[in-house]
Amino acid sequence: MDISTVGLDLAKNVFQVHAIDSAGEVIVRRSLRRRQVMPFFTKLEPCLIGMEACGTSHFWGRELQALGHEVKLMPPIYVTPYVKRGKTDAGDAAAICEAVTRPGAQATATASISTFHPGRTRPATTMVVDAALWSAPRCSLRAAASSGT
Repeated sequence: MDISTVGLDLAKNVFQVHAIDSAGEVIVRRSLRRRQVMPFFTKLEPCLIGMEACGTSHFWGRELQALGHEVKLMPPIYVTPYVKRGKTDAGDAAAICEAVTRPGAQATATASISTFHPGRTRPATTMVVDAALWSAPRCSLRAAASSGT
């Protein structure tokens, strides 16, 4: 399988995959359960993967980038013109695959985990100690914490 571009329509449990080769011929058109997504993309050579930008697309984008794939998140407004027949998951995946290959396609960046949860970059024990210090009733504890002694 010489897959160059994949359109991935995200959902809660069933994801739709539409993959084409460099000539534009459809190679794969199938649905995947959530637990099948990572094994499917692990077997593929690195390729371009397009997804509609939504809340979970950033998570899946980071996971697929870790496998070496190039991920582009497309705003839904740029994907809608390429839907050919009705609003179905398979049609959406095909539209995403077509939209991501267009020259000048505007994609959003995949957000890192620290973008969503800035406090998660610090060790949990540090956050617990800070919370205990700053919720203490005495001002002397706060002064000691801020002075570093």
